[in-house]
Amino acid sequence: MANVNELNEKERATLLADHPEWELTREEKAITRTFQFGDFSEAWGFMSRVALLADRQDHHPEWFNVYAKVEITLTTHDAGGLSQRDATMARAIDQLV
Repeated sequence: MANVNELNEKERATLLADHPEWELTREEKAITRTFQFGDFSEAWGFMSRVALLADRQDHHPEWFNVYAKVEITLTTHDAGGLSQRDATMARAIDQLV
């Protein structure tokens, strides 16, 4: 895998401006968003679509699911924090909902 650089402060601000539903977490090293669906089936379908995106991008989210709620956290471990890969994944996830 190629060297992945962590986003600087200005790049993180741009990421959040472009994706206002996402919030910084983990000392500004990750972003998270909670999705609420009508039922478990809708949540599972969404998770399945995200999983396909993640495999195509080779960038897998951390997530938590309880019934109709899905919480996704994005960070790039290789970069030690947020990277352009997270911005790309957030954009792709946002397009699913």
